[in-house]
Amino acid sequence: MNDITLLIVDDHPVVRDGLRGMFAAEGSGFRVLGEAPDGVRGVALALELDPDVVLMDLRMPGGGGVDAIAELAQRGARARVLVLTTYDTDTDTLPAIEAGATGYLLKDAPREELFAAVRAAAEGRTVLSPAVASRLVTAVRTPAAAGTALSAREGEILALVAKGTANRAIAAELFISEATVKTHLTHIYAKLAVNDRAAAVAQAYDRGILGNP
Repeated sequence: MNDITLLIVDDHPVVRDGLRGMFAAEGSGFRVLGEAPDGVRGVALALELDPDVVLMDLRMPGGGGVDAIAELAQRGARARVLVLTTYDTDTDTLPAIEAGATGYLLKDAPREELFAAVRAAAEGRTVLSPAVASRLVTAVRTPAAAGTALSAREGEILALVAKGTANRAIAAELFISEATVKTHLTHIYAKLAVNDRAAAVAQAYDRGILGNP
């Protein structure tokens, strides 16, 4: 049986080194062909090296994972993409799966779970971490309208975003931390099925959440 060949795409050198060492130490059927620090280089290497599986991080300066997954699918790459990231929010998981990822695993997964996921991905089987699987099931089962209702606090924050208020200023005005503002924004993006502030505001106006612009 031939080794499963891998390409590692992650912007952190320590993570890439750790993964490479992990698969090399396993010595039972894995071979790392190369590494890339961002999605753009990852696509180029995947097309050049033709690995069986691409381990893809999502949020990377210079080229994110979702765009890379979509481009690989568009260009007919043979490689299966297994997302390996620290993020499991709806705004990360759903776009990655929709773009064509075969699987989605979190970086805190045990080593054996990662190895099993890579083997499954190489065979074309879908692999999802329990947390991600739960989110996807909820997204499928919940009617679209039910998940879009913003809380009172989220409405306040979105209204300030519509005025062009920065996160720090929003935090000061509402007497909450900037981290809390970012968390609320993540929830808002998920509920409105968008990825940034401008799209959230546009979607909110379109749905009548913010009234007239």
